Amino acid sequence: MPKADAVRTMFSGIAGRYDKANLVLSGGIDRLWRRRLVKLVGRRNPQSLADLATGSGDVAFALRRGLGKNVKITGLDFCPPMLAEAEKKRDADNSLAGIDFRVGDCLSLPLADESVDVVTISFGLRNLEDRQRGLKEMRRVLRPGGALFVLEFTQPDRWFRPLYYFYLKNILPTLARWTTGNRDAYDYLAGSIEAFPTKESLAGEMKAAGFKTVQAEGLTFSITAIHTAEK
Repeated sequence: MPKADAVRTMFSGIAGRYDKANLVLSGGIDRLWRRRLVKLVGRRNPQSLADLATGSGDVAFALRRGLGKNVKITGLDFCPPMLAEAEKKRDADNSLAGIDFRVGDCLSLPLADESVDVVTISFGLRNLEDRQRGLKEMRRVLRPGGALFVLEFTQPDRWFRPLYYFYLKNILPTLARWTTGNRDAYDYLAGSIEAFPTKESLAGEMKAAGFKTVQAEGLTFSITAIHTAEK
């Protein structure tokens, strides 16, 4: 598991260039993944939602646009420079007003027990120092019948893995250096993706954390997956 201080330092160093890097490195596909996440969350008709590891806020903003202004959205991240980027974007767009961004660690969430209908975390679960502890915290803050949505990289379809891992190890770090000036951060990204559990293994971890049911949907040859876990 990655060390929290190292992850915080890494994201602090690339905060101002994070959005540009995501667009270049994903070829824009990340927007389709967020769109699917919003659609699944919308089916739950939540009144309150916590977006964890919210980073520069793109998932929280997509949720606001997709779910409407009546849903209370709180974005939490343990990296203040990333939150500063999210706040700048929110404050520049009146349609995003009302999203509350706060400093918060997934391993000790500053939220009351059973206080939100939905928890989302996108590309952040992989970075937790203690994944099981984090999952239990997410379950703690969910109301009974609430749901956790995890959008995360996973192990791609077997036929696609050689191509994908070649890209991760040989192309992505170079592109990252051009866009962010920080190749090391994306060397870490490649390694953390390769070491992350399969969809089935992660579903098992979520059930071990106390979630009642877990469903997984692979996206784009299972480069990523959305896990939906019910409390």
